[in-house]
Amino acid sequence: MKLLDRIFGCLLALGAVGHGLGTFQAYHNTPMTLLWALSASFAILMLAAINLLRTARPGDRGLAWISLVGCLIWAGFCLWFGRLIGNFFDFRPLVNLIVSLVLAAFSLRALLRAAA
Repeated sequence: MKLLDRIFGCLLALGAVGHGLGTFQAYHNTPMTLLWALSASFAILMLAAINLLRTARPGDRGLAWISLVGCLIWAGFCLWFGRLIGNFFDFRPLVNLIVSLVLAAFSLRALLRAAA
């Protein structure tokens, strides 16, 4: 399970890189929008790093809580983006939603194990 947890953490990091590249391609002529979109890429990358760190520190409840809340917030943003583009089943929000919910489940699992 630990390997699967790490794989999903890496998938989130790859999604952050993809978001950054797509952002630059789409908004290179509008610096203000580019800045905010790249800040989202950075936030996704940091969330991926937190999740990968959590896999190495299974007894750290604080880190598991941060990971859980961050993943749930990111899932909310994915749903919001799907609503804004008018398609919840678009590849971009759907994949991010799935990855973030799986990581949230792993975070919850880590919390429950650390409490026992």
